[in-house]
Amino acid sequence: MRSKRIGEDRTREIVDACERLYAATGFHAVSLRDIARETSMSRPSVYNYFWTKEEIFLALFAREYDRWNAALARLLARPGAPDDAALADALARTLRGRGILLRLLSMNLYDMEAWSRVENLTAFKRSYGESIRLVRSILAKFRPGMKPEAREAFVWAFFPFLFGVHPYTAVTPKQRAAMTAAGVDFPTVGAEALVRSFVRALLSHPTPRPTERKTTR
Repeated sequence: MRSKRIGEDRTREIVDACERLYAATGFHAVSLRDIARETSMSRPSVYNYFWTKEEIFLALFAREYDRWNAALARLLARPGAPDDAALADALARTLRGRGILLRLLSMNLYDMEAWSRVENLTAFKRSYGESIRLVRSILAKFRPGMKPEAREAFVWAFFPFLFGVHPYTAVTPKQRAAMTAAGVDFPTVGAEALVRSFVRALLSHPTPRPTERKTTR
């Protein structure tokens, strides 16, 4: 029991170090050596818990989903029957403080998953899957008259949409200068406002869930 607790504490310490470094720089600027230096452990000791930098980032990603899941669960527990505007606002607010999650979502997840072991990837998928389950439950509770296919259409529009929130709301000075020089408009809206607007549109005009195209040869 004690060894398990020590393992959990050290895993948390490694992920905490990754989060601090990522917040200050970026994925490509962070190495496993950098993460080890931010902990009380040696680099070989870190390998006892994570084999690659990508596995550490995937653990951070899962933790961010878990934190969002806690906010989604609180929304699900609320009483009442909010209208579309109130529900859109409440769902957008669950992402308040989840800048790391939105930033990770904008990254190339395929590469992160490719360099992670199956057990690490499975843990991440559980956290991600819980987010989907909670959003489905929120819709089922607060929109009981919504057809099942409309709820599924909401889910499969909302989650892919989240991948683009950070790039459209976190414009760097370099990007701003380049777009200004190129004569390209750029948004000044924040992530929460963008999510709120999109959710409200989805609730008002649900679209069919995309289906796999079948072809014949």
